[in-house]
Amino acid sequence: MTGVTDHHAATVDLLVIGGGVNGTGIARDAAGRGLSVMLVERDDLASHTSSSSTKLIHGGLRYLEYYEFRLVREALAEREKLIDVAPHLIRPMRFVMPLAAGMRPAWLIRLGLFLYDHIGGRTRLPKSKGVRLDKTKWGAGLKPIRHGFVYSDGWVDDARLVVLNALDAAERGADIRTHTSFEGARRDSDLWTATLGDGSTVRARAIVNTSGPWVSKVLAEMPQAHAERPPRLVKGSHIIVAKLFEGEHAYILQNPDKRIVFAIPYEDDFTLIGTTDKPYEGDPSHPTIDPDETAYLCDSVNRYFTRQIGADDVVGSYSGVRPLFDDGNENASEVTRDYVLRLGTDAAPQILSAFGGKITTYRRLAEHALADLAPFLPAMAKPWTAGVSLPGGDLPNSDFATFLKSVRARWPFLDAINAERLAHAYGTRIDRVLGDATDLDDIGHGLSTREIDYLIDEEWARTAEDILWRRTKLGLHGGAILTAAVDAYLAKRASLAA
Repeated sequence: MTGVTDHHAATVDLLVIGGGVNGTGIARDAAGRGLSVMLVERDDLASHTSSSSTKLIHGGLRYLEYYEFRLVREALAEREKLIDVAPHLIRPMRFVMPLAAGMRPAWLIRLGLFLYDHIGGRTRLPKSKGVRLDKTKWGAGLKPIRHGFVYSDGWVDDARLVVLNALDAAERGADIRTHTSFEGARRDSDLWTATLGDGSTVRARAIVNTSGPWVSKVLAEMPQAHAERPPRLVKGSHIIVAKLFEGEHAYILQNPDKRIVFAIPYEDDFTLIGTTDKPYEGDPSHPTIDPDETAYLCDSVNRYFTRQIGADDVVGSYSGVRPLFDDGNENASEVTRDYVLRLGTDAAPQILSAFGGKITTYRRLAEHALADLAPFLPAMAKPWTAGVSLPGGDLPNSDFATFLKSVRARWPFLDAINAERLAHAYGTRIDRVLGDATDLDDIGHGLSTREIDYLIDEEWARTAEDILWRRTKLGLHGGAILTAAVDAYLAKRASLAA
């Protein structure tokens, strides 16, 4: 597997704890600057918060109401960069906001959208505009609402974004160790000595703590580290229902409590609805949606759509716990989503902990983290990730439509849905998945043994859950039958290797 090395004691410049988007983004950036890097993740990559987002690459329109102008500006600028470096994975999307009675006035939304169009600088995406919903495609499926606005943002497969950052980091020399826990570390002279769950130790000049909801727990495992105030844990939940509307656009729905909910096309046959914001005090390893959250999301949709939904219509759900920096705000929805980076004490400053952040700003967070740690690290190259494609993202002219046609021509046995899925997931690296295949060894819903082998050999996948819910979303389509087929193939593969 890419990135696996000998597990005896090692010395690295940087030890990264946590295999979410921030951790893998930092590992990629650092490895590309010439630093020696090890990343440890106790579970699979993107096992927790980073695979439980609303899957948007966006500036955060609603954050303008909380005067988070720097966050929105940076996120919008990052949106453009990420579309450049991963045109296969990140798709521009139009968002429709219906103007319902009793919600924010039209003038305020128009002002907010004007700022949203311009605060991030130049953009390739279409600007916002007012629309008549009752006379255009934008109103299909909605209750009678005459007016609304349309604006642009992006959509991403969040878990695959994490994997691609880890893959690029490994190919630049980083040692990526999944299913390897961090057990503690002590500062000894000019190095940290860390103990890992596989029994090995590693010495590091500096440590980055991107362990998400466990950020304070990790700090507690290092007696010389500065004990930060625990993060505010906020649970965000999503539901998945059968497709509510036709088209590739999404909806942003205002609610009486001033929160917004997205309804987004998902996996061809479904609509993704979310998110909630709820203070959380349980185990962040396995958060689940509460009945009141399901009811809230259904009510949000029912307020706007002619087709009414309830708990019985939910075919899937997921929840994630966001570790937000505790800024003292009592309202969970108003706690800053901006990231906060904290260095250690004067006695042991060579540890950096990350709080909060959005998936959209992970690349910029990585640059800031390395800038903060630069005094404790060897001389390194300049920032570089803004202009270098993620694996598979080097499409000719960043033209996905033309690239998809070439995929269909080279592997004509792929049906339209599976060709598009594979092209989006792997981009130009689809050749490493399909190679010289002349037919699809399909074990269900377009998943081939070739693809499973690739995911295990190159992308750290181990289980059916890794394959069906993070590397792909085929578990939503194939359910228990496909899971059993993958388990059977994994068992067969293991027996042949024994």
